[in-house]
Amino acid sequence: MSRRDAILSALEGKRSAGRAIVGAGAGTGISAKFLHRGGADLIFIYNSGRFRMQGLSSWVGHLPFGDANAIVMEMGEREVMPVVPDANVIAGVCGFDPTRRMSHFLPKILEAGFAGVINYPTVAVIDGRMRADLEAGGLGFDKEVEMIRIAHGLDLVTTAYVATPDEARAMVDAGCDMIVAHMGLTVGGAIGAQHAMAMDDAVGGVRAIAEASRERRADVFVVAHGGPIAGPEDAEKLFGMVDVDGFVGASSMERLPIEEPLRANTEAFTQLKTRR
Repeated sequence: MSRRDAILSALEGKRSAGRAIVGAGAGTGISAKFLHRGGADLIFIYNSGRFRMQGLSSWVGHLPFGDANAIVMEMGEREVMPVVPDANVIAGVCGFDPTRRMSHFLPKILEAGFAGVINYPTVAVIDGRMRADLEAGGLGFDKEVEMIRIAHGLDLVTTAYVATPDEARAMVDAGCDMIVAHMGLTVGGAIGAQHAMAMDDAVGGVRAIAEASRERRADVFVVAHGGPIAGPEDAEKLFGMVDVDGFVGASSMERLPIEEPLRANTEAFTQLKTRR
């Protein structure tokens, strides 16, 4: 059995047992270590994770402050996989990177030890004039779909962020193993989204993506991400309202859980009295 088959078999076992599949984004080695110990099925590495753990918005990962694909390779090879060698680590690959040929780059992802890929950064979360200009300039979602198609041919686990049913259909047709219904930047904390959609709207969006995905291939995994789905209680509410297989979180997994505890712990130290 290939590594990909073993991972998908394990995920299917969780789905059959009615247990949520959990993917967790890691921006540091220590995050990855304890996310893995907590039971995350997949560890995702995005260039935005590095920026996020610097205290910056995840949107920085979509802007020209670094080479997204190079950052992920460095994080994976030197910071994350050495401390979680038995974890299933998924590389965030910028499929519309015009400086790389995916047919040459993705074998390097496999050689580095990654178990799979996800399309990140992604134009799926960009709309309006900028999205139209990116598409017209040859930097569109179709490049991400092709990246997933190539990765599937290399027997990598393929996961894909999508924001619409049409994007989901395209990714399933390309051989994607897991569709991640992206509901926008995660709310909450110091740098979370300030204008996220309501939970009812997120439920409707996830449901539409799930239905479109399963119409194309009944056994595809569908999980949710982002927007108002920020904590375990939010995910539990979502699971009660729409048929999905689990949740992928990044800010939800490594930023929000530490912001307030770090502040409170430091404040507790500042209240201590010395003997003088």
